[in-house]
Amino acid sequence: MTLISAEDASVRFGATYAVRDVSMSINHNEIVTIVGPNGSGKSTLLRLLVGALPPTSGRVVRRPGLKIGYVPQRLSLDTTLPITVERFLCLPHRQPKSKQDYVLGMVGLSNQRHAQVSKLSGGQLQRALLARAVLTEPEILILDEPTQGLDQHGISDFYALISGVHSDLGCAVLMVSHDLHVVMRSSDHVICMNGHICCQGAPTDVSDSPEYLALFGDRDARSLALYSHHHDHAHHHATHTHD
Repeated sequence: MTLISAEDASVRFGATYAVRDVSMSINHNEIVTIVGPNGSGKSTLLRLLVGALPPTSGRVVRRPGLKIGYVPQRLSLDTTLPITVERFLCLPHRQPKSKQDYVLGMVGLSNQRHAQVSKLSGGQLQRALLARAVLTEPEILILDEPTQGLDQHGISDFYALISGVHSDLGCAVLMVSHDLHVVMRSSDHVICMNGHICCQGAPTDVSDSPEYLALFGDRDARSLALYSHHHDHAHHHATHTHD
């Protein structure tokens, strides 16, 4: 079942195209990752797909009633604002304690329910954002560079967490990422952007494409070729690590 599709969709700001002639789709239970250099239109494409930006031309179709969970790149909080994790989960609508317990357990924050959000570490804050995004039991989870600012250990932990959420909820995942090695290991479909879609497909196909090699270089591409796609085998994350 297709959840979101784009057909020759473009976004233009003035005379400048941010993304041009994009055609792609996201299906039920699929993990799709958008990669590309800075300024390549990745976040614009994300906003286009979820409806935050209208297409200048072409069209984007979302399944009627589609439930979307969104994890932003970062959250700017007033550090003087006294808000606990529990209260944060209840914005803008109060959530049953049983549901809060479930999502906090899912993301590993059960012991942080009464902690001040402003006191959480970077990794804990991303987990809190993820918990809030999955409260509505989304059919698709959208993440915009969710590991920015985390160290290598935090990055690995967070992607393992996303994989677990994907398995538990059976939702599709669409994310923008710079973590190329993880992308190639954990995605079903990779979209390589540079103002337009340079190439897309299975990770192994994309990593071999001339367009991908031109953007990311032979050295990175060769290292990525070592990774295989086993995100649906949970033991892979526990027994295989690569730096």
